[in-house]
Amino acid sequence: MATHFEHLHAILTGGAAVSTDTRSLPAGCIFFALRGDRYDANTFAEQAREGGAAAVVTERADLRGRPGFFVVDDSLQALQQFAAYHRNTLRIPVLAIGGSNGKTTTKELTGAVLRKKYATAVTKGNLNNHIGVPLTLLAITREHEFAVVELGANHLRETAFLCELARPDYGLVTNNGKDHLEGFGSLEGVKKANAELFEWLRSSGGEAFVNIDDADLMEASAGIRRITYGTSEGANMRGTPKAGSIYSEVVLADGQDIRSTLFGQYNFPNLMAAVTVGRCFGVADADIAQAIAGYTPGLNRSQVGRVGTNTVIFDCYNANPSSMKAAIESFVAMHPENPVLVLADMLEMGDHAGREHRAMLELIRETGIRRVILTGTEFKKADTEKRYTVFDTTAETKAWLDAHPIEQSTVLLKGSRGYKLEQLFT
Repeated sequence: MATHFEHLHAILTGGAAVSTDTRSLPAGCIFFALRGDRYDANTFAEQAREGGAAAVVTERADLRGRPGFFVVDDSLQALQQFAAYHRNTLRIPVLAIGGSNGKTTTKELTGAVLRKKYATAVTKGNLNNHIGVPLTLLAITREHEFAVVELGANHLRETAFLCELARPDYGLVTNNGKDHLEGFGSLEGVKKANAELFEWLRSSGGEAFVNIDDADLMEASAGIRRITYGTSEGANMRGTPKAGSIYSEVVLADGQDIRSTLFGQYNFPNLMAAVTVGRCFGVADADIAQAIAGYTPGLNRSQVGRVGTNTVIFDCYNANPSSMKAAIESFVAMHPENPVLVLADMLEMGDHAGREHRAMLELIRETGIRRVILTGTEFKKADTEKRYTVFDTTAETKAWLDAHPIEQSTVLLKGSRGYKLEQLFT
């Protein structure tokens, strides 16, 4: 394996990309043939080589000895080990971002800020799992001066494993929320999983950026060198959220105003994290403000758009009880004109599903918002009093909205990715 890695690394550092998809195969790349539940890319190993791959890593013993093919026992394990091998050759700071909600937004904001001063490699999209993190690491080149790597997890010890690959020098946990309860078992399981990043930093002598207002994060990061941010006295970087706007805005203790085009005051800690990292690494204040103001959210994450006569908040990339509660509370706090809530089930809740959906309906009732449209079987079961308009599927909801269009209103879309609520207003 070590000999394989030496050959492959020579190809990688010569400018080759790494790919796991024959449908988009860069010329001269290194192709890893991975197996999945519904596919086996080893079937396409020869096709990848013929398609221009300089090297193909495969489990097919019949290809052993043929030029350009590297035969291994487990292609996924080889990808992960090769990523760790490459990471150990890098001599740049690596910041890992984990947590329940806001990881991708914080990663994008922080990357935008750091790019004002450094050639920064940033996780693309949500490539944050056991396959995505290795691909992110292998995309870091000799030209990069900094790396921001997002770590995602849906079960215990996954973050710990990803830290072994990424070996971060710095870490940031956004928060502890009720995400992936089916895999973590409980909120306590979530906290334990997120703390695995702190465990790595503690054992490796790294440094953490920590939200001082979050007691759980402060406790979990005890004993680590840390830089704190938030609203509380004693924070290394202190600021307050500016109320009254549909967009998230921060006023720092020194009077600087940081504006964004992100919906919701729940993005305040994400903005503060990016500002804190930027200042820590010497990015000029004007550049920090410009980077954050210039960041345009995508993928239905805290996006604000105009659709017909409506203002629509697309916050429907995903949802869990913590993020949905924060989105609804931010929506109410902005005092929207003619408010409409369009929500869908929160998936991966396991045994917690019934209780969490009932709690969400109680929160909605307390807001006083009367126009509420729900999608999903869990919300249907929870709405025992038949207070709201509820459909099983997004297609049924769309058909109803086509017949009963919403006009001149402010609409919040929030639901799990499986429901693709953005389809209702596109």
